[in-house]
Amino acid sequence: MEKALQTMIANMPEKTGKSLEEWKKILKGKSFEKHGEAMKFLKGEHGVTHGFANTIILLSKESHTSPEDLVNAQYKGKENLIPIYHRLIEVVRSLGPDVIQTPKKTSVSIIRKKQFALIKPATKTRIDLGLKLRDRPVTDRLGNSGPFGTMCTHRVQLTTSAEVDDQLIEWLKEAYEQAE
Repeated sequence: MEKALQTMIANMPEKTGKSLEEWKKILKGKSFEKHGEAMKFLKGEHGVTHGFANTIILLSKESHTSPEDLVNAQYKGKENLIPIYHRLIEVVRSLGPDVIQTPKKTSVSIIRKKQFALIKPATKTRIDLGLKLRDRPVTDRLGNSGPFGTMCTHRVQLTTSAEVDDQLIEWLKEAYEQAE
């Protein structure tokens, strides 16, 4: 994860027109109360993509919480879910070199050019995997997006790492391919 973050920071000037330090100065001059307000500002007024905007905001916060700290905090008291999380990360990393993982306070966004998946420890016994899949009907396993709303089109509820099976991997590949 650290390598992906460093790559993103290195690519920031080319992809966004400014370095991380320049973005930090811009955000420091603003007083956004909510994460979403800062996202709207960066995406709307500066044309920054979702993944870069989220990373800029997270790295601009005074607490300087590392991505690893964010993930560790998500799974505190839910350590039994960590094998599922690690299996999902292993799969998404194998999809291509352009996959970016962006940990937030309660979830991890999986991004190509756009977010295509979201991993969230929903309860002490379940991870919800949100997917963005066009033209896919809802099934018993591939449920509606539920609490993810418009961030995802579907949700798969996982209670064991064995549920990260061939069918789920195909759905992840499909979501990845659609996120070009």
